[in-house]
Amino acid sequence: MFNVSTGMLVLMAVLFFFWSAIKILNEYERGVVFRLGRVIPLKGPGLVIILPMIDKLVRVSLRTVTMDVPSQDVITRDNVTVKVNAVVYFKVVEPIKAITEIENFYFATSQIAQTTLRSTLGQSQLDDLLSKREEINAQLQKIIDLQTEPWGIKVTAVETKNVDLPVEMQRAIAKQAEAERERRAKIIHAEGELQASYKLADAAKIISSESGTLQLRYLQTLTEISAEKNSTIIFPLPIELLTPFLDRFKNKPDQTVKDA
Repeated sequence: MFNVSTGMLVLMAVLFFFWSAIKILNEYERGVVFRLGRVIPLKGPGLVIILPMIDKLVRVSLRTVTMDVPSQDVITRDNVTVKVNAVVYFKVVEPIKAITEIENFYFATSQIAQTTLRSTLGQSQLDDLLSKREEINAQLQKIIDLQTEPWGIKVTAVETKNVDLPVEMQRAIAKQAEAERERRAKIIHAEGELQASYKLADAAKIISSESGTLQLRYLQTLTEISAEKNSTIIFPLPIELLTPFLDRFKNKPDQTVKDA
């Protein structure tokens, strides 16, 4: 009976040993193994065998991590307080460094992203913050990636999501946009008036140089008036027909003086 019990215990110990020694790592995982406290070459993916109670395996995912950066209070260069949040995309490219160089690479990357967001955006004007998103995102990505590189972290992208402005600033921006639209409308209207004046001047030159053109214009005016439902008829009289009467009126005072 004693031998049977001992054999069962030995068998269970062997099974437990092999069960603890065999590890399976997915394609996107790597294993950082500490043997008696020292790092040995990287393991994975696939079947990995370790020594129980001697080796310690730490799994590290190589997939891209999407990390939300909490909303940060930022004072811009022109002294406007805004709330800005962002999202950071990063991945582990050197698993051994990510485990041995920093205690918690995810938390550390989050803190670096928050401080970089505040300091970088604080050096920007509000107009740049609203209109130059791509340039600011590229600058944030470069700075954060440079600081996390010693940890074996690669920051692939940073995107600012929302920029919340105070209500007073939103109203001021809306008024500024309305004034800009009115200014552009006035400029377009003035340019149209200028072009129309050039066309009218050209038309006047043509009409004055061609005697028949003026008569055709009279006929066109009559046609336009007759096409409408008007009770009043306006008949354009050529000024040439009045010339003899005007000359006679000018000569009449001279004759009166002679009679006197």
